Amino acid sequence: MNDVKAWYRSRTVWGALVAILASLAHAAGVEVTAGDEAELADLLVAAVGVVGGLVALIGRISASRRVH
Repeated sequence: MNDVKAWYRSRTVWGALVAILASLAHAAGVEVTAGDEAELADLLVAAVGVVGGLVALIGRISASRRVH
């Protein structure tokens, strides 16, 4: 069983980054609730998955060798 995943697929990593950004936003006078943080972390994890899929698809389309 392989329980290793890339850092950018981790909800914990994205949650920590969102918490850092929320703290910076709060220092700048922008109010961010815990619900906003959780929702933003979920959206970022989904967006990373979409971007990863697009990069893989573009890589396959632009590859010079055929797939058998």
